Amino acid sequence: MAEELLDIEAETMAAAADQLEATATALFKSSNRPVILKFVDVVYKVKSQKERKFLKNKSRSDENLVILNGITGMVQPGEMLAILGPSGSGKTTLLTALGGRLTGGRLGGTITYNGKPFSNSMKLRIGFVTQEDVLHPRLTVTETLVFTALLRLPNSFSLEEKIANAEAVINQLGLKKCKNTIIGDQFSRGISGGERKRVSIGQEMLINPSLLFLDEPTSGLDSTTAQRILSILLELAKGGRTVALTIHQPSSRLFYMFHKLLLLSEGNPLYFGHGSTAMDHFSSIGYSPSFAMNPADFLLDLANGIPSDESPKEQILMKETVISAYKTSIYEKLKGELEEIRDREIIDELGNKELERWPTTWWQQFTVLLKRGLKERKHESFSIYNITEILISAVFTGSLWWKSDISHLQDQVGLLFFMSGFWAIFPLMQAIFTFPQERMMLQKERSSGMYRLSSYFMSRIVADLPMELILPTSFITIAYWMSGLKPTALNFLHTLSVLLYGVLVSQGVGLAIGSVLMDLKKAAILCSVLVLIFLLAGGFYIQHVPTFISWIKYVSVTGYTFKLLLGSQFKPNETYPCGGEDGVFCKVEDFPSVKAVGLERQFVCVVAMGVMLVGYRLIAYLGLMRIG
Repeated sequence: MAEELLDIEAETMAAAADQLEATATALFKSSNRPVILKFVDVVYKVKSQKERKFLKNKSRSDENLVILNGITGMVQPGEMLAILGPSGSGKTTLLTALGGRLTGGRLGGTITYNGKPFSNSMKLRIGFVTQEDVLHPRLTVTETLVFTALLRLPNSFSLEEKIANAEAVINQLGLKKCKNTIIGDQFSRGISGGERKRVSIGQEMLINPSLLFLDEPTSGLDSTTAQRILSILLELAKGGRTVALTIHQPSSRLFYMFHKLLLLSEGNPLYFGHGSTAMDHFSSIGYSPSFAMNPADFLLDLANGIPSDESPKEQILMKETVISAYKTSIYEKLKGELEEIRDREIIDELGNKELERWPTTWWQQFTVLLKRGLKERKHESFSIYNITEILISAVFTGSLWWKSDISHLQDQVGLLFFMSGFWAIFPLMQAIFTFPQERMMLQKERSSGMYRLSSYFMSRIVADLPMELILPTSFITIAYWMSGLKPTALNFLHTLSVLLYGVLVSQGVGLAIGSVLMDLKKAAILCSVLVLIFLLAGGFYIQHVPTFISWIKYVSVTGYTFKLLLGSQFKPNETYPCGGEDGVFCKVEDFPSVKAVGLERQFVCVVAMGVMLVGYRLIAYLGLMRIG
């Protein structure tokens, strides 16, 4: 029975592979053109700081750290190149350079695509799967791929065709069973690791790339799942794509699936050529395993300098011998092959025509990102924790100030200040998490040219509005009518509008701090300090602020909100009973807590907060430009 099930599974996988190959080939012929990837003498250096000790003094001197040292190779359509090497050998750096995503440092050498350098048109024909599966955890598999299709596929595709392409990729990658399951994360259960990797690959397959780069696609997967992933990649290569991937320690079954192999050690190339001939090359220079073993394990031992139990000096000598053998027997021959391929290189039918930088319009990007953001954020924004926190706070606040009236003016002023302070802290602390949490997603999607930074930024701002406006509205609706504030619709709406205005400004402060620092710990500390300053400078606790530090009140969001809230309840020349049973009335504006802030110049507060509303968001956008 078990054997029959295995036979059925094998036949099913074979049929799926045939269907995938046929579909991939048909799509490829109707869309992108083959690309020959060549890289010659690629060198990458970064500046590092090294401490040197001279007696008791320390001085720093700049030096260049070589990450890649003269890497040469070529991958043609229909081939799959595996970049093999131990940790720190430069695999990911090389793959990033080949994918046109390497920034910073000093990149030398030549990398060409059909004989041409990297360009925007080539960027739209490259798929890049990062080692980390950066996916939205609350979206389902179908939603993830459909949103990606809507953003990455050009407008030459209709809406129906984009959705159909996403469905086709789901079927091709064997994700049909989990299509309606969320991606999941450490807090919510979702799809498996292998399925997550296939979703990441599917996001890149949607654009039908000419070149597909994958960083450690089998990392953390069992051998069976890893083989399934590589089988999919092999079929994609057979469809006419150029595939390059990094891999750390493949099994022997995976090793023999690679068309070409590049072995690195500390940034130096040790071998480039067909994987099937790698062992013969090293045997010819005197290095071969003493017993039967996985070829990949033996090559990694060579790259680490420990093929056997040799001494450290012999290991260093061995590394020098292997590098020298590469230069004499492989490098020169490889350079000759690269010269020969130049004459018969594939002609790119796109010619020198530059494609549109963005596949969709600004408005399309904004609407799709907004829909995606609302689907992703609704679980976090309206979680049971947040809703319960706000409801309990509102009921508790209303209970403390239950039916207080203007005869208890200090209590009412205290309530207004509490509201201004609470709704300065809550949105600010929520907003600092917005961009640091999405940094990896933003870098990944922006690197692939998926959307403009401005469309992402505006969609994030708008997507956060439900949480930023609905929760404080719920709070004030409960607390306002329980407490003794003026029970008229006009006063209630005035108070609500002021509170929401302050919430939006406070949110801008959090967004600015989060995007500039991009470090949650540092951002939380800075926000705590700012909140304390805003509260102290709000005019309630301290009424006689020294002149040299009085300027702080002009940047205090709490201070402006508090003043506007006072204006929503009290008017100039309004009185309150101040003489107990004697029937004496005093002006509200003369009450110490009110007089320190004042009821006049309300419009100035509105304008000042408007400037901060826009200014802090502008700072946040400029902060994102550094990483986007």
